Amino acid sequence: MMKKTASLLLTFAIAAACLSGCSDNTKPDADNPVTLTMWHVYGSQTKSPLNDAIDEFNDTVGRENGITVNVVSVTSSSAIDKALSASANSEPGAEDLPDLFTAYPRVAEIVGEDKLLCWDEYFSADELSPFKNEFIAEGYFGDKLLMLPIAKSSEALFLNKTLFDRFSAETGVSADTLKNFDGFFKTANIYYDWSDGQNFTQINDFYNYAYVGMKAYGGEFIRDGKLNLNDEAFEKIWYTLSRSAIYGGICLDDGYAASRWKTVEIISNIGSTADILYQPEMVFYPDNTTENITSVSLPYPVFIADKPAAVHRGGGLFAVRSDDELKNYGAYIFAKWLTQKENNLRFAASTGYLPVTDDAFTALFADTGIAEKESYRNLYDMMDGMMNSYELCALPIYSSASDIQSRFEQNGNLHIISTLNGQKMVKIRKLC
Repeated sequence: MMKKTASLLLTFAIAAACLSGCSDNTKPDADNPVTLTMWHVYGSQTKSPLNDAIDEFNDTVGRENGITVNVVSVTSSSAIDKALSASANSEPGAEDLPDLFTAYPRVAEIVGEDKLLCWDEYFSADELSPFKNEFIAEGYFGDKLLMLPIAKSSEALFLNKTLFDRFSAETGVSADTLKNFDGFFKTANIYYDWSDGQNFTQINDFYNYAYVGMKAYGGEFIRDGKLNLNDEAFEKIWYTLSRSAIYGGICLDDGYAASRWKTVEIISNIGSTADILYQPEMVFYPDNTTENITSVSLPYPVFIADKPAAVHRGGGLFAVRSDDELKNYGAYIFAKWLTQKENNLRFAASTGYLPVTDDAFTALFADTGIAEKESYRNLYDMMDGMMNSYELCALPIYSSASDIQSRFEQNGNLHIISTLNGQKMVKIRKLC
Protein backbone atom coordinates (compact mmCIF):
# COMPACT_ATOMS: atom_id res chain seq x y z
CA MET A 1 0.00 0.00 0.00
CA MET A 2 2.82 2.38 0.93
CA LYS A 3 4.62 1.54 -2.32
CA LYS A 4 1.43 2.21 -4.31
CA THR A 5 0.94 5.54 -2.52
CA ALA A 6 4.54 6.53 -3.10
CA SER A 7 4.21 5.61 -6.77
CA LEU A 8 1.08 7.74 -7.13
CA LEU A 9 2.75 10.68 -5.42
CA LEU A 10 5.74 10.36 -7.74
CA THR A 11 3.43 10.25 -10.77
CA PHE A 12 1.59 13.37 -9.60
CA ALA A 13 4.91 15.13 -8.96
CA ILE A 14 6.18 14.33 -12.46
CA ALA A 15 2.88 15.40 -14.02
CA ALA A 16 2.91 18.65 -12.05
CA ALA A 17 6.47 19.34 -13.10
CA CYS A 18 5.57 18.64 -16.72
CA LEU A 19 2.51 20.88 -16.60
CA SER A 20 4.54 23.60 -14.94
CA GLY A 21 7.19 23.34 -17.62
CA CYS A 22 4.59 23.34 -20.40
CA SER A 23 2.93 26.40 -18.90
CA ASP A 24 6.22 28.28 -18.75
CA ASN A 25 6.97 27.41 -22.37
CA THR A 26 3.78 29.09 -23.57
CA LYS A 27 5.11 32.52 -22.63
CA PRO A 28 8.06 34.03 -24.49
CA ASP A 29 11.05 35.25 -22.54
CA ALA A 30 14.77 35.78 -23.08
CA ASP A 31 15.32 32.01 -23.20
CA ASN A 32 12.26 31.38 -25.40
CA PRO A 33 12.19 34.34 -27.83
CA VAL A 34 9.67 34.76 -30.60
CA THR A 35 9.50 36.95 -33.72
CA LEU A 36 6.13 38.10 -35.07
CA THR A 37 5.76 39.24 -38.67
CA MET A 38 3.38 42.12 -39.33
CA TRP A 39 1.60 43.89 -42.20
CA HIS A 40 -0.04 47.25 -41.55
CA VAL A 41 -1.43 50.39 -43.22
CA TYR A 42 -0.21 53.24 -41.01
CA GLY A 43 2.06 55.42 -43.14
CA SER A 44 2.16 53.75 -46.54
CA GLN A 45 2.99 57.05 -48.27
CA THR A 46 5.19 58.60 -45.62
CA LYS A 47 7.07 57.96 -42.40
CA SER A 48 5.17 55.45 -40.28
CA PRO A 49 4.18 56.40 -36.72
CA LEU A 50 3.29 52.76 -36.04
CA ASN A 51 6.78 51.65 -37.03
CA ASP A 52 8.10 54.15 -34.48
CA ALA A 53 5.82 52.65 -31.82
CA ILE A 54 6.91 49.13 -32.75
CA ASP A 55 10.57 50.12 -32.47
CA GLU A 56 9.85 51.43 -28.97
CA PHE A 57 8.09 48.20 -28.03
CA ASN A 58 10.93 46.05 -29.40
CA ASP A 59 13.49 48.05 -27.39
CA THR A 60 11.57 47.89 -24.11
CA VAL A 61 8.76 45.48 -23.23
CA GLY A 62 9.50 43.34 -26.25
CA ARG A 63 13.14 42.88 -25.28
CA GLU A 64 12.21 42.12 -21.68
CA ASN A 65 9.77 39.43 -22.81
CA GLY A 66 11.74 37.99 -25.73
CA ILE A 67 9.28 39.38 -28.34
CA THR A 68 10.29 41.06 -31.61
CA VAL A 69 7.68 42.49 -33.98
CA ASN A 70 9.07 42.55 -37.52
CA VAL A 71 7.21 44.81 -39.96
CA VAL A 72 7.29 43.13 -43.35
CA SER A 73 4.88 45.34 -45.28
CA VAL A 74 3.39 48.84 -44.96
CA THR A 75 0.76 49.37 -47.63
CA SER A 76 -2.86 50.35 -48.27
CA SER A 77 -5.93 48.59 -46.92
CA SER A 78 -7.00 47.45 -50.40
CA ALA A 79 -3.54 45.98 -51.03
CA ILE A 80 -3.63 44.15 -47.70
CA ASP A 81 -7.06 42.74 -48.58
CA LYS A 82 -5.69 41.31 -51.82
CA ALA A 83 -2.51 39.99 -50.21
CA LEU A 84 -4.42 38.32 -47.39
CA SER A 85 -6.78 36.70 -49.86
CA ALA A 86 -3.86 35.35 -51.88
CA SER A 87 -2.13 34.04 -48.76
CA ALA A 88 -5.25 32.49 -47.26
CA ASN A 89 -5.99 30.70 -50.54
CA SER A 90 -2.35 29.61 -51.06
CA GLU A 91 -2.19 31.25 -54.46
CA PRO A 92 1.07 30.76 -56.42
CA GLY A 93 3.71 33.23 -55.30
CA ALA A 94 1.71 34.43 -52.31
CA GLU A 95 3.46 35.19 -49.03
CA ASP A 96 2.67 33.24 -45.90
CA LEU A 97 0.04 34.86 -43.72
CA PRO A 98 1.67 37.29 -41.29
CA ASP A 99 1.39 36.74 -37.55
CA LEU A 100 -0.17 40.19 -37.12
CA PHE A 101 -1.93 42.52 -39.52
CA THR A 102 -4.18 45.58 -39.47
CA ALA A 103 -7.29 45.60 -41.63
CA TYR A 104 -10.99 46.33 -41.72
CA PRO A 105 -13.50 43.84 -40.25
CA ARG A 106 -14.38 42.64 -43.74
CA VAL A 107 -11.14 40.61 -43.95
CA ALA A 108 -12.30 38.09 -41.35
CA GLU A 109 -14.35 36.46 -44.07
CA ILE A 110 -11.40 36.58 -46.48
CA VAL A 111 -8.91 34.95 -44.11
CA GLY A 112 -11.39 32.70 -42.33
CA GLU A 113 -12.52 33.28 -38.77
CA ASP A 114 -11.15 29.88 -37.73
CA LYS A 115 -7.63 31.05 -38.62
CA LEU A 116 -7.79 34.13 -36.39
CA LEU A 117 -6.82 34.55 -32.76
CA CYS A 118 -9.62 35.34 -30.31
CA TRP A 119 -8.27 38.25 -28.32
CA ASP A 120 -10.74 37.67 -25.50
CA GLU A 121 -9.10 34.32 -24.80
CA TYR A 122 -6.03 36.31 -23.70
CA PHE A 123 -7.34 39.68 -22.54
CA SER A 124 -9.27 39.47 -19.30
CA ALA A 125 -12.61 41.23 -18.87
CA ASP A 126 -10.86 43.85 -16.73
CA GLU A 127 -8.28 44.44 -19.46
CA LEU A 128 -10.99 44.95 -22.07
CA SER A 129 -13.19 47.21 -19.95
CA PRO A 130 -11.21 50.46 -20.66
CA PHE A 131 -11.95 50.26 -24.42
CA LYS A 132 -14.65 52.52 -25.83
CA ASN A 133 -17.72 50.37 -26.30
CA GLU A 134 -18.55 51.50 -29.84
CA PHE A 135 -15.00 50.80 -30.99
CA ILE A 136 -14.53 47.36 -29.49
CA ALA A 137 -18.04 46.24 -30.47
CA GLU A 138 -17.01 46.38 -34.12
CA GLY A 139 -14.38 43.72 -33.49
CA TYR A 140 -16.76 41.01 -32.32
CA PHE A 141 -17.84 38.29 -34.71
CA GLY A 142 -20.58 36.53 -32.82
CA ASP A 143 -19.08 36.05 -29.37
CA LYS A 144 -15.45 36.12 -30.59
CA LEU A 145 -13.29 39.24 -30.39
CA LEU A 146 -11.23 38.80 -33.55
CA MET A 147 -10.35 42.44 -34.26
CA LEU A 148 -8.84 44.58 -31.51
CA PRO A 149 -9.19 48.34 -31.99
CA ILE A 150 -5.86 50.16 -31.87
CA ALA A 151 -6.86 53.47 -33.52
CA LYS A 152 -10.07 54.77 -35.04
CA SER A 153 -10.94 57.67 -37.30
CA SER A 154 -13.90 59.42 -38.81
CA GLU A 155 -14.22 61.39 -42.03
CA ALA A 156 -13.60 65.07 -42.64
CA LEU A 157 -13.28 67.69 -45.36
CA PHE A 158 -9.72 68.89 -45.90
CA LEU A 159 -9.30 72.27 -47.58
CA ASN A 160 -6.33 74.14 -49.05
CA LYS A 161 -7.17 77.39 -47.28
CA THR A 162 -4.53 79.41 -49.09
CA LEU A 163 -6.03 78.81 -52.53
CA PHE A 164 -9.63 78.74 -51.32
CA ASP A 165 -9.23 82.22 -49.81
CA ARG A 166 -8.22 83.58 -53.25
CA PHE A 167 -11.14 81.83 -54.87
CA SER A 168 -13.47 83.17 -52.15
CA ALA A 169 -12.21 86.76 -52.53
CA GLU A 170 -13.00 86.77 -56.25
CA THR A 171 -16.29 84.84 -56.21
CA GLY A 172 -17.78 85.63 -52.81
CA VAL A 173 -18.15 81.93 -52.05
CA SER A 174 -17.69 81.34 -48.32
CA ALA A 175 -16.38 78.25 -46.56
CA ASP A 176 -19.79 78.18 -44.85
CA THR A 177 -21.24 76.81 -48.08
CA LEU A 178 -19.21 73.65 -47.50
CA LYS A 179 -21.19 72.66 -44.41
CA ASN A 180 -23.72 70.68 -46.43
CA PHE A 181 -23.40 68.63 -49.59
CA ASP A 182 -25.71 70.83 -51.68
CA GLY A 183 -23.46 73.83 -51.05
CA PHE A 184 -20.35 71.68 -51.40
CA PHE A 185 -21.28 70.49 -54.89
CA LYS A 186 -22.35 73.98 -56.02
CA THR A 187 -19.02 75.34 -54.81
CA ALA A 188 -17.16 72.61 -56.70
CA ASN A 189 -18.85 73.68 -59.95
CA ILE A 190 -18.17 77.38 -59.35
CA TYR A 191 -14.51 76.57 -58.68
CA TYR A 192 -14.32 74.57 -61.91
CA ASP A 193 -15.41 77.66 -63.87
CA TRP A 194 -13.21 80.06 -61.88
CA SER A 195 -10.09 77.90 -62.26
CA ASP A 196 -10.51 77.29 -66.01
CA GLY A 197 -11.36 73.62 -65.68
CA GLN A 198 -9.70 72.36 -62.51
CA ASN A 199 -11.42 69.86 -60.22
CA PHE A 200 -12.27 71.24 -56.81
CA THR A 201 -12.32 68.04 -54.79
CA GLN A 202 -11.96 64.28 -54.55
CA ILE A 203 -14.23 62.00 -52.53
CA ASN A 204 -12.09 59.11 -51.39
CA ASP A 205 -14.89 56.67 -50.53
CA PHE A 206 -18.10 56.74 -52.57
CA TYR A 207 -19.29 53.72 -50.57
CA ASN A 208 -19.15 55.67 -47.29
CA TYR A 209 -20.80 58.69 -48.92
CA ALA A 210 -23.69 56.52 -50.13
CA TYR A 211 -24.05 54.70 -46.81
CA VAL A 212 -24.26 57.89 -44.70
CA GLY A 213 -26.40 59.72 -47.26
CA MET A 214 -29.01 57.03 -47.53
CA LYS A 215 -29.11 56.69 -43.76
CA ALA A 216 -29.76 60.45 -43.48
CA TYR A 217 -32.76 60.14 -45.83
CA GLY A 218 -34.13 57.08 -44.09
CA GLY A 219 -32.96 54.56 -46.68
CA GLU A 220 -30.87 51.41 -46.43
CA PHE A 221 -27.75 51.21 -48.57
CA ILE A 222 -27.31 47.52 -47.73
CA ARG A 223 -30.37 45.30 -47.68
CA ASP A 224 -30.16 41.52 -47.26
CA GLY A 225 -26.43 41.62 -47.96
CA LYS A 226 -26.81 43.48 -51.28
CA LEU A 227 -26.55 47.06 -52.47
CA ASN A 228 -29.97 48.68 -52.51
CA LEU A 229 -29.62 51.12 -55.41
CA ASN A 230 -33.29 51.26 -56.36
CA ASP A 231 -34.19 53.27 -53.26
CA GLU A 232 -35.38 56.87 -53.70
CA ALA A 233 -32.84 57.91 -51.08
CA PHE A 234 -30.05 56.68 -53.34
CA GLU A 235 -31.42 58.75 -56.21
CA LYS A 236 -31.37 61.89 -54.05
CA ILE A 237 -27.75 61.57 -53.01
CA TRP A 238 -26.33 60.15 -56.24
CA TYR A 239 -28.03 62.55 -58.62
CA THR A 240 -26.49 65.66 -57.03
CA LEU A 241 -23.07 64.01 -56.84
CA SER A 242 -23.27 62.92 -60.48
CA ARG A 243 -24.26 66.35 -61.77
CA SER A 244 -21.24 67.94 -60.10
CA ALA A 245 -18.88 65.18 -61.22
CA ILE A 246 -20.03 65.39 -64.84
CA TYR A 247 -19.80 69.20 -64.72
CA GLY A 248 -16.15 68.85 -63.68
CA GLY A 249 -16.13 69.85 -60.03
CA ILE A 250 -15.17 66.41 -58.71
CA CYS A 251 -12.12 64.38 -59.64
CA LEU A 252 -13.02 60.83 -60.67
CA ASP A 253 -9.51 59.51 -61.30
CA ASP A 254 -7.94 56.73 -59.26
CA GLY A 255 -5.13 57.39 -56.81
CA TYR A 256 -4.47 59.32 -53.64
CA ALA A 257 -5.94 62.76 -53.05
CA ALA A 258 -2.76 63.93 -51.30
CA SER A 259 -0.80 63.49 -54.54
CA ARG A 260 -3.23 65.78 -56.37
CA TRP A 261 -3.01 68.34 -53.59
CA LYS A 262 0.72 68.65 -54.26
CA THR A 263 0.19 69.57 -57.90
CA VAL A 264 -2.94 71.68 -57.29
CA GLU A 265 -5.12 69.33 -59.35
CA ILE A 266 -7.59 69.63 -56.46
CA ILE A 267 -7.76 71.92 -53.45
CA SER A 268 -9.89 69.76 -51.17
CA ASN A 269 -10.86 66.19 -50.45
CA ILE A 270 -13.24 64.20 -48.30
CA GLY A 271 -11.67 61.22 -46.60
CA SER A 272 -10.45 59.68 -43.39
CA THR A 273 -9.32 62.05 -40.67
CA ALA A 274 -6.05 60.11 -40.87
CA ASP A 275 -5.46 61.76 -44.26
CA ILE A 276 -3.92 64.57 -42.22
CA LEU A 277 -0.81 62.39 -42.16
CA TYR A 278 -0.38 62.96 -45.90
CA GLN A 279 -1.45 66.58 -46.32
CA PRO A 280 1.36 68.57 -48.00
CA GLU A 281 2.57 71.91 -46.71
CA MET A 282 3.82 72.98 -50.15
CA VAL A 283 2.30 72.75 -53.63
CA PHE A 284 3.95 72.61 -57.05
CA TYR A 285 2.60 74.42 -60.10
CA PRO A 286 3.01 73.36 -63.76
CA ASP A 287 5.56 76.14 -64.32
CA ASN A 288 7.78 74.55 -61.62
CA THR A 289 7.09 77.28 -59.05
CA THR A 290 6.18 76.30 -55.51
CA GLU A 291 4.10 77.82 -52.75
CA ASN A 292 3.70 77.12 -49.04
CA ILE A 293 0.08 76.56 -48.10
CA THR A 294 -2.11 76.38 -45.02
CA SER A 295 -4.71 73.64 -44.88
CA VAL A 296 -7.67 73.31 -42.54
CA SER A 297 -9.90 70.44 -41.43
CA LEU A 298 -13.65 70.98 -41.65
CA PRO A 299 -16.53 68.77 -40.49
CA TYR A 300 -17.89 66.15 -42.83
CA PRO A 301 -20.62 67.90 -44.88
CA VAL A 302 -24.16 66.99 -43.87
CA PHE A 303 -27.05 65.83 -46.03
CA ILE A 304 -29.78 67.07 -43.68
CA ALA A 305 -28.98 69.81 -41.15
CA ASP A 306 -30.59 68.16 -38.15
CA LYS A 307 -29.15 64.70 -38.94
CA PRO A 308 -25.37 65.14 -39.03
CA ALA A 309 -23.63 61.81 -39.43
CA ALA A 310 -20.34 60.31 -40.54
CA VAL A 311 -18.77 56.89 -40.41
CA HIS A 312 -16.28 55.94 -37.76
CA ARG A 313 -13.65 53.97 -39.52
CA GLY A 314 -10.18 52.58 -39.25
CA GLY A 315 -9.36 48.91 -39.06
CA GLY A 316 -8.04 46.99 -36.14
CA LEU A 317 -5.38 44.50 -35.16
CA PHE A 318 -5.78 40.87 -36.14
CA ALA A 319 -3.54 37.95 -35.20
CA VAL A 320 -3.32 34.65 -37.03
CA ARG A 321 -3.79 31.81 -34.57
CA SER A 322 -0.60 29.78 -34.32
CA ASP A 323 0.14 26.22 -33.19
CA ASP A 324 3.07 27.85 -31.39
CA GLU A 325 1.57 29.30 -28.21
CA LEU A 326 4.63 31.55 -27.87
CA LYS A 327 3.40 33.50 -30.87
CA ASN A 328 -0.17 33.77 -29.59
CA TYR A 329 0.95 35.02 -26.20
CA GLY A 330 3.52 37.33 -27.80
CA ALA A 331 0.77 38.88 -29.93
CA TYR A 332 -1.27 39.50 -26.78
CA ILE A 333 1.66 41.20 -25.00
CA PHE A 334 2.24 43.50 -27.97
CA ALA A 335 -1.47 44.32 -28.37
CA LYS A 336 -1.80 45.04 -24.66
CA TRP A 337 1.19 47.40 -24.75
CA LEU A 338 -0.01 49.26 -27.85
CA THR A 339 -3.47 49.91 -26.37
CA GLN A 340 -2.30 51.14 -22.97
CA LYS A 341 -3.28 54.76 -22.42
CA GLU A 342 0.01 56.61 -22.92
CA ASN A 343 1.24 54.42 -25.76
CA ASN A 344 -2.07 54.52 -27.61
CA LEU A 345 -2.52 58.26 -27.11
CA ARG A 346 0.97 59.01 -28.43
CA PHE A 347 0.50 56.77 -31.47
CA ALA A 348 -3.01 58.02 -32.32
CA ALA A 349 -2.15 61.71 -31.91
CA SER A 350 0.72 61.36 -34.39
CA THR A 351 -1.53 59.92 -37.11
CA GLY A 352 -4.80 61.85 -37.04
CA TYR A 353 -6.54 58.87 -35.48
CA LEU A 354 -8.54 58.59 -32.27
CA PRO A 355 -7.28 56.56 -29.30
CA VAL A 356 -9.42 53.57 -28.40
CA THR A 357 -9.75 53.66 -24.61
CA ASP A 358 -12.01 55.98 -22.65
CA ASP A 359 -9.15 57.48 -20.64
CA ALA A 360 -6.96 58.19 -23.67
CA PHE A 361 -9.92 59.53 -25.66
CA THR A 362 -10.84 61.93 -22.85
CA ALA A 363 -7.23 63.03 -22.42
CA LEU A 364 -6.88 63.91 -26.11
CA PHE A 365 -9.92 66.17 -26.23
CA ALA A 366 -9.17 67.70 -22.84
CA ASP A 367 -5.91 68.99 -24.31
CA THR A 368 -5.53 68.81 -28.10
CA GLY A 369 -2.14 70.43 -27.59
CA ILE A 370 -0.92 66.87 -27.13
CA ALA A 371 -0.64 66.87 -30.94
CA GLU A 372 2.64 68.48 -31.90
CA LYS A 373 1.64 70.00 -35.28
CA GLU A 374 -0.78 72.90 -35.62
CA SER A 375 -2.64 71.13 -38.44
CA TYR A 376 -3.23 68.14 -36.17
CA ARG A 377 -4.47 70.37 -33.35
CA ASN A 378 -6.86 72.02 -35.81
CA LEU A 379 -8.10 68.58 -36.83
CA TYR A 380 -8.73 67.43 -33.26
CA ASP A 381 -10.43 70.70 -32.31
CA MET A 382 -12.77 70.20 -35.27
CA MET A 383 -13.33 66.55 -34.36
CA ASP A 384 -14.19 67.52 -30.80
CA GLY A 385 -17.23 69.33 -32.18
CA MET A 386 -18.12 66.40 -34.45
CA MET A 387 -17.91 63.95 -31.56
CA ASN A 388 -20.48 66.01 -29.65
CA SER A 389 -22.98 66.58 -32.45
CA TYR A 390 -22.62 63.85 -35.11
CA GLU A 391 -23.86 60.31 -35.12
CA LEU A 392 -20.85 58.12 -35.83
CA CYS A 393 -21.85 55.00 -37.76
CA ALA A 394 -19.93 51.77 -38.24
CA LEU A 395 -20.12 50.25 -41.71
CA PRO A 396 -22.21 47.06 -41.81
CA ILE A 397 -20.55 43.65 -41.97
CA TYR A 398 -22.16 41.05 -44.21
CA SER A 399 -21.18 38.23 -46.52
CA SER A 400 -18.93 39.37 -49.41
CA ALA A 401 -18.80 42.92 -47.98
CA SER A 402 -15.20 43.39 -49.10
CA ASP A 403 -15.90 42.33 -52.68
CA ILE A 404 -19.10 44.38 -52.96
CA GLN A 405 -17.47 47.51 -51.54
CA SER A 406 -14.49 47.11 -53.85
CA ARG A 407 -16.67 46.69 -56.94
CA PHE A 408 -18.82 49.67 -55.98
CA GLU A 409 -15.73 51.88 -55.71
CA GLN A 410 -14.19 50.53 -58.92
CA ASN A 411 -17.39 51.06 -60.87
CA GLY A 412 -18.14 54.40 -59.25
CA ASN A 413 -17.05 56.43 -62.29
CA LEU A 414 -19.15 54.36 -64.68
CA HIS A 415 -22.03 54.58 -62.27
CA ILE A 416 -21.77 58.38 -62.10
CA ILE A 417 -21.45 58.83 -65.85
CA SER A 418 -24.42 56.51 -66.38
CA THR A 419 -26.54 58.31 -63.81
CA LEU A 420 -27.70 61.17 -66.03
CA ASN A 421 -29.67 60.20 -69.08
CA GLY A 422 -31.99 62.88 -70.29
CA GLN A 423 -31.86 64.33 -66.76
CA LYS A 424 -33.39 61.11 -65.37
CA MET A 425 -31.85 58.65 -62.93
CA VAL A 426 -30.58 55.47 -64.53
CA LYS A 427 -30.97 52.43 -62.29
CA ILE A 428 -27.69 50.56 -62.25
CA ARG A 429 -28.46 46.95 -61.38
CA LYS A 430 -25.18 45.22 -62.12
CA LEU A 431 -23.77 46.12 -58.71
CA CYS A 432 -26.77 44.81 -56.74
